[in-house]
Amino acid sequence: MFDGRYSDPLADRSWQHTVGARRLAAQLGEVYEDPASGFVGALVRYDAATLSLEDRHGAVRIFTWGPGLMYEGEPVDLQRPTARAAAPQHHIGVSGMRVDPNQRARVARASRLFVEGKHDAELVAKVWGDDLKATGVVVEQLLGVDHLAEVVADFAPGPTRRMGVLVDHLVEGSKESRLVDALPQALTRDAVLVVGHPFVDIWQAVKPERVGLAKWPTIPRNVEWKLGICAALGWPHETAADTGRAWQRILAQVRTYRDLEPALTGRVEQLIDFVTEIPE
Repeated sequence: MFDGRYSDPLADRSWQHTVGARRLAAQLGEVYEDPASGFVGALVRYDAATLSLEDRHGAVRIFTWGPGLMYEGEPVDLQRPTARAAAPQHHIGVSGMRVDPNQRARVARASRLFVEGKHDAELVAKVWGDDLKATGVVVEQLLGVDHLAEVVADFAPGPTRRMGVLVDHLVEGSKESRLVDALPQALTRDAVLVVGHPFVDIWQAVKPERVGLAKWPTIPRNVEWKLGICAALGWPHETAADTGRAWQRILAQVRTYRDLEPALTGRVEQLIDFVTEIPE
């Protein structure tokens, strides 16, 4: 009997599409995909009859050698390594995920993760870059949530083309919440997931002690928020270039996901799961 979290290595998989599958010698640490379930994982161990794949959450599934899996978007007839290679040296990445520093990027998925702007994209890339590389998720910028409806329409989400969106300051009564609520349900149902954090700006998602503050200061509404933060920190705050340099100073203090507020990290993990849980 096999635990429900695992695939039966003796199950008949002859129904899967295998025409044109090329023979490929497996390598420990390489990432393969089961198109039937959408499960994506790295090869962590094998024996004469089966191979075990481990996904980004640590879940392991067992498969049999031969056709049925995919590698970099194409079907393969997977064969045992000709010689057992040494297991790759994994380390814990800044997102908390166990990663192989030598792993090649997966072919980009049709699904995408959208964030509001450059600073959001830079933070996501710094903390979740290894996860995104392993799962083939591309991050794109909305350049402001005001354009959200247009971006959704242009992206044309569907059953195998999902869109995950991270929105700043998504709280009840905010402009952002009204724009999200106005999205057409017929277009977004099951294909678009919009989640947000409560912070005015992505800067606030960095724990304030990382920049020497007990808490992020409250900025008057008549003051541009980022310039007000720079002034409160005693940093230059006259121009957009000043805020750009300030952000780089803040970003440099982010070492791991533990330097970020859970209200952000949980939402990013939710979006990555959403856009990767379907077969490509």
